[in-house]
Amino acid sequence: MNSAHTPRRLWSDGFGTLATRSIQLIAVVILAAGLVVTFRSLSLVFIPVLLALIFACAFEPLMARLRPRLRPTLSTIIVLLAIVLIVGGLGWAMVSAVRHQWDDLYEQAQAGVQQVIAWVQTLPFAPDQEQIDEWFATVTDFITSAQFGQTVGSGAVAGVGALANFVTGFVLLVVVLFFFLKDGPELWRFLTRPFEGEWYARVRRAGSKTVDTFGAYLRGTAAVAAVDAIGIGIGLLVLGVPLAFPLTILVFLLAFIPIVGATVAGILAALVALVANGPVVALIVIAIVVVVNQLEGNFLQPLLMGRALKLHSLVVLIALTVGTVLGGILGAVLAAPFAAVVWGIVQVWDGPETPARWARDNKKPAVRT
Repeated sequence: MNSAHTPRRLWSDGFGTLATRSIQLIAVVILAAGLVVTFRSLSLVFIPVLLALIFACAFEPLMARLRPRLRPTLSTIIVLLAIVLIVGGLGWAMVSAVRHQWDDLYEQAQAGVQQVIAWVQTLPFAPDQEQIDEWFATVTDFITSAQFGQTVGSGAVAGVGALANFVTGFVLLVVVLFFFLKDGPELWRFLTRPFEGEWYARVRRAGSKTVDTFGAYLRGTAAVAAVDAIGIGIGLLVLGVPLAFPLTILVFLLAFIPIVGATVAGILAALVALVANGPVVALIVIAIVVVVNQLEGNFLQPLLMGRALKLHSLVVLIALTVGTVLGGILGAVLAAPFAAVVWGIVQVWDGPETPARWARDNKKPAVRT
């Protein structure tokens, strides 16, 4: 009898619990790896659907106002045309501005890097030329790597195939976005049919939190990016820095990558100012970038995005790194909103104001409704 119960006792002691948790963790990792592989294999489908979902969440307040006044199809067409015209117009203006002056921008930045390297070599603790060449080669290899270049320059590398994928993805994005805008509430009610009782309430809370978070993130980030671009752009124009318009466009684009995006754009602007206007103007440009970033982090983001999207910088950096490794530039852009959605769902897991048990503050009593 003791031998019959021995296996059960082996799984009930401390090592047995550790083994059980390890097996569960391995299963979760395998499932996550399978989802990542599936996502990357079907990225032509998943990416347009995800982008359509984010756009639909961002424009849901407008659709909620138009639905009672207009027919669903008419209101959807109006909003969809507005989205396509705004996004398409901004995209065309940005790509055109950067593409026509990219060579000059690259040359100015490269010359600025060379000036910085020459200044560093005058310092008593400066690295030798071999180390500098090694660091520069590492950065160059990363920028020209397949993963980075696949996102930035896929049109030039893949040619007709990349263009066909882009057109296919864009058409799918528009079609899916049309149905999300028109029939979003009905589609959500259909997806929640299998759930009952407490799980139904939980799924409803998670869905509402996802819509609110995605919408607030896109609207807030666009507003913050516009303020960053306008502030830094005005500074560049006043200081007489060349290529101010494409640099302003790059600031707006890179501001969608949290923490590092605006900083990278500011460094690029400072390098151009260093070559064209000298070190004093370059330092002023750096000061403008720092002031704008502080204004963004301490005032604009909490005001425009709300506390629901407030994540610790370490969490954002980890999500940014994982997103970049898995999805390149687009992964870096989508990492922060997805991390915010996951954390938002955790915060309403057991109630409208009650986080999941493991995420609760031990100093505060749980409020369950």
